[in-house]
Amino acid sequence: MDIKTRRKINAFVRYVILVLVGVIMLYPLFWLFSATFKENHEIFTSAGLWPENGLSDWSAWGRAWHFNTGYTFWDHFMNSLKFLVPRTIFTILSSIVTGYAVARFNFKGKKIVFMLIIATLLMPNVIFMIPLYLFWNALGLINTPYPLWVDALFATNSFFVFMMIQFYRTIPRELDEASIVDGCNSLQTLFYILVPILKPIVITVGVLTFMWGMNDYLGPLIYITRMNLLPLSVALRTAIDAESSADYSKVYAMSFLAIIPALAIFGFAQRYFIDGVATTGSKG
Repeated sequence: MDIKTRRKINAFVRYVILVLVGVIMLYPLFWLFSATFKENHEIFTSAGLWPENGLSDWSAWGRAWHFNTGYTFWDHFMNSLKFLVPRTIFTILSSIVTGYAVARFNFKGKKIVFMLIIATLLMPNVIFMIPLYLFWNALGLINTPYPLWVDALFATNSFFVFMMIQFYRTIPRELDEASIVDGCNSLQTLFYILVPILKPIVITVGVLTFMWGMNDYLGPLIYITRMNLLPLSVALRTAIDAESSADYSKVYAMSFLAIIPALAIFGFAQRYFIDGVATTGSKG
């Protein structure tokens, strides 16, 4: 067997393995879609994809638009955006500035600051819940979206700050020195020189913040109790009534609609997302 034939066989085997792994990974998503066409008894007795009655009954998708809260899917989706958009924007900005300060400047106590960032990264979020609730309650901001995004102004997500610091460290310092020679101050160096290089990691932080925010159930559950203010993640729970039989095809249709925005954003930003995780940043 010559080398060319061997390479073709190896490539074929790799693609077959990738396709099989892809099918396994996507199977739950396909099943979720197919479950919107099934009756409750079929959902709990069959793991197959194809419904007994085929794809002819789309009524669950129509019912999915209206929640048990009395509001529509669009109302709860807009409630989600009210805190997701500012949370994403301010998380990106605060992480950029904080990472820049720690990675590019030498100041007294720098190592201690970095150790504190790592320490907060390792601390479970549950220990902050009671103090934060008491804090926002004292300010009278319960049942508002502010507790869900205001903290993003202060770079409270240590994971993203750490990612930024590591990415900054891979960018040659000669770029900073050259910009200073050209008359730039620190902020001009950051936003005119470094931020364009940070594009992959910035998009990575934005995508993760949005996706995690869409999936956040506990945060909105703690701070928001009014039905008209519930985001999608919490409103979905109202579709399952503990006192009566739930319409699971409707619930799954709601769930599928809820994950579409996050999937769409990840699809559009996939190339940059992979670059942000895999590249060093020095290619800029």
